[in-house]
Amino acid sequence: MVSYNTKDWFTFIFRFHKADTFRTLMPIMLAIGAYSGIVGYLEVEYWELADNSYVKNITIMHGMLGFVISLLLVFRTNTAYDRWWEGRKLWGSLVNNSRNFSIKLSAMLHEEKDRKYFRKMIPGYASILHKHLNDTDTGKQLFEDVDLEIDHHKHKPNQVAKMLFQKINDLYDSKKITGDQLIILNEEVKSFTDICGACERIKNTPIPYSYSAFLKKFIFFYVMTLPFGYSFSLGYYVVPVVVFIFYVLASLELIAEEIEDPFGNDANDLPTQKIAENIKKHVEELI
Repeated sequence: MVSYNTKDWFTFIFRFHKADTFRTLMPIMLAIGAYSGIVGYLEVEYWELADNSYVKNITIMHGMLGFVISLLLVFRTNTAYDRWWEGRKLWGSLVNNSRNFSIKLSAMLHEEKDRKYFRKMIPGYASILHKHLNDTDTGKQLFEDVDLEIDHHKHKPNQVAKMLFQKINDLYDSKKITGDQLIILNEEVKSFTDICGACERIKNTPIPYSYSAFLKKFIFFYVMTLPFGYSFSLGYYVVPVVVFIFYVLASLELIAEEIEDPFGNDANDLPTQKIAENIKKHVEELI
């Protein structure tokens, strides 16, 4: 995750970070600029359409379509951010549940061997979950054209949760904890699996393909028709104007694509590895 001062906004104008969309879009921006220049030159110098009312009315169409595309992009951005924020809340819950689990165990357990086991396994779950969510195969579990071999792709967070519950059950069998304590600890282990399942729901359920494809096509055709409507009123200034409009629209779509899967390695993704390290530090302090 990018570390920055939210109040020092003026420096953002002149700062280009690797997460900035400008570098990503530069090649296609140059291509669109060349395209706009060619269309503007032909339209003004050769086609002689300046007095054609139909050509001038294209700007009215662009005004209406611009309003529609802005609504679509707002919905797209909000949906992506909701997924990012939900992922952050889930990992915040994992931090709190790990602390609560550790606090209860520190009061219930008296043997160092048992304490050492949970001191290792509780943060181990967070670390395994981080790796599980960073695995590209995790995001393909619901794809119809992908067949993952279960034997070679065991669900590692489930294996760790199973080991945790098995250890708790062994403590109950050996009379080190009571039945009431077993029920309390069982709820903590259950919460780990609930968090994992919710994170997987975000990971392996992207925005529907039809919606994403339609929005990209909409942006492309909207930008490609801009030079035809504004060449006469703007002249060759149509080139920077069209390039800038494309940069704004495409950047919003790129940002939404990046944050809709908050468990990857992009600059704006959640720092799950850092959170897992913090869980390890907190658990070691408590147990």
